Amino acid sequence: MMSEIIRKLSENPSETIWVAFGFFAQAAFAARFIVQWLASEKAGRSTVPVGFWYLSVLGGGMLLAYAIHKKDPVFILGQATGFLIYARNLYLIWREKKSSAKPE
Repeated sequence: MMSEIIRKLSENPSETIWVAFGFFAQAAFAARFIVQWLASEKAGRSTVPVGFWYLSVLGGGMLLAYAIHKKDPVFILGQATGFLIYARNLYLIWREKKSSAKPE
C-alpha cells in the first residue's frame, strides 16, 4: 500500500507538493491544541490564548486551500465554516484590545 502511494506521488510532482502542503497545514492546525494546552498549564486553568486563533486561521486556511484543490465539498464546507469562526474570534479580540486602549 505504501509503495503504491509513493509510486503515485513520484509520477506527479505537483501532487507531491500538494500532499506536503496538506501535511504542513494539518500540523499547523494541530499545533493550536499544543499552544492551548501549554497556556492552560501555565495559567493553572483552562484558557484559550490568542495564538490558538492565529494557528486556527493559518492551519484552517491552508486546509481550506487543500480541500479546494482536492475538490472535496464536505472538506471545503467544514474548513470554510471553521475559518470564518476563527477569523471572527480574532476580529473580536482585536476590537476588544482596540477599545480598551482608547483613553477615556
